Amino acid sequence: MNVRSLMRQAAQLNAQRTAIIHIDGDVTHRLTFAEAWTRGIRMSNALLELGLRPGDRVGVLEDNSLGAQDFFAGAAAAGVVRVPLYARNSIDSHQHMLSHTNCRAVVVAEHYANEIEAIRDALPDLTHVIVRDANYETWLASQSAIDPDVPIDPDDWYIIRHTGGTTGKSKGVAYSHRSWLAAGRDWFYNFPPMEAEDRCLHVGPISHGSGYLYTPTWLSGGTNVLLDHFDPAETIDIMERERIGYMFAVPAMLNALAREPSARGRDWSALRVLQIGGSPIADETALLGREVFGNVLYQGYGQTEAVPVCMMGPDEWFSEVPGSNPLRSTGRALPFALLDIRDPEDAKVSLPIGSEGEIAIRCDGQMTGFWNNPEATAERLTDDGFVLTGDIGRLDENGYLYVLDRKDDMIISGGYNIWPAELENVIADHPRVIEVAVFAVPDERWGETPSAVCVVASLDDFNESEVAEEIRRMCGERLGSYKKPGVVTFTTEPLPKSPVGKVQRRTLREPFWSSHERRVGGI
Repeated sequence: MNVRSLMRQAAQLNAQRTAIIHIDGDVTHRLTFAEAWTRGIRMSNALLELGLRPGDRVGVLEDNSLGAQDFFAGAAAAGVVRVPLYARNSIDSHQHMLSHTNCRAVVVAEHYANEIEAIRDALPDLTHVIVRDANYETWLASQSAIDPDVPIDPDDWYIIRHTGGTTGKSKGVAYSHRSWLAAGRDWFYNFPPMEAEDRCLHVGPISHGSGYLYTPTWLSGGTNVLLDHFDPAETIDIMERERIGYMFAVPAMLNALAREPSARGRDWSALRVLQIGGSPIADETALLGREVFGNVLYQGYGQTEAVPVCMMGPDEWFSEVPGSNPLRSTGRALPFALLDIRDPEDAKVSLPIGSEGEIAIRCDGQMTGFWNNPEATAERLTDDGFVLTGDIGRLDENGYLYVLDRKDDMIISGGYNIWPAELENVIADHPRVIEVAVFAVPDERWGETPSAVCVVASLDDFNESEVAEEIRRMCGERLGSYKKPGVVTFTTEPLPKSPVGKVQRRTLREPFWSSHERRVGGI
């Protein structure tokens, strides 16, 4: 089995059911499975006609749209490897993702086309750029609708998703057709069974966490509902009007939806699963979400490298269990996943129940390694096949996992991974900055946000607020707007360092977290 053959079968068995709803302002587009799959076949033939072959990598820069579904289906049908670019990333990040995966083509929404053109000359492997402009529909309709039926092995690569990199360079996590299907199966394992024409809302980009629910929804004969932006009031209206049954949200999104005044008193009888993931969630947000939307909240734990590993539904999440506190946990291990706590100093050593250590995970939907990065792979994969998460946690006697801290310095802000080093590399270029340290501090809106402490020669000869804004602008332009530091402060004192001269971010970070039970931020 592979993604293509199963998507094709679902299209045949649900031909006249609604596969896709795209809500574009006041206009709502609806496609049956037959229509959506035919568009995907036309896209696949367009890709193959360019000389692309199964296994070639093809980047895509887009928002949720009909075009996004065309490429989702078309890449699977052509056997090419989809490489999603993230719209909120910088142009430099796009270049890196396309370069190190040797993408031969890019499909891009018209309003992002300039970003690809700006880096095209720096990408010698990139031979084709397909722009979805005003002529896109005519161009797509001109392609063959005959299924190319290319040979695809279950262990062929299907998609390369990118995660944060400790040096500012993101790492590619490749899924095979087999592992992508396994991940989708495990996401839905604890959910109420999806029935034909049940609706799954994607308000977050399908290039991110919401995309894990896309394929299982299609294969179940359900309807994927695509929205290209997040506005709490508008999303609430769509959830009720379109009778949404399933959706994915990071905690910041749930917080905004639950606090939207129009959310209370709605008809949420169709809503069955509101899957929360991407970053830690605060108790207050979880309880408020349950109060507003009902007993529909599910929580999962995992990483791009291995996901999902833990899951729990509302009955368990909000229950009372002697010896445990499910509300503060990330759930229990799924039946098809392995979960272990390892010694942070020696990953070969498993620690007993109740001990604090590094969370190690293994599942069918995990990476076999980082794309073209054996050094990073060796750091994260153990000899016995577990992925080291970098999270510090513990397992209790009932099997609940608690995430307590991070072994490394990664920041998760609004569900996005941010590495201090990538911000520090940019900030250090500012002429006022002698040295800089970036670390996570609690944030009411995003759970946590980057804080930058900048060492300067003197505080007397410049306007701190103006320079802070210059630094934020630099970070936004070079790394993407979501990676800007939320806090920028200046000092003339040297940064605290270890005996070998390494900046001790934890020393700077600790005062901000001393009143918190765990050293990770939840919203």
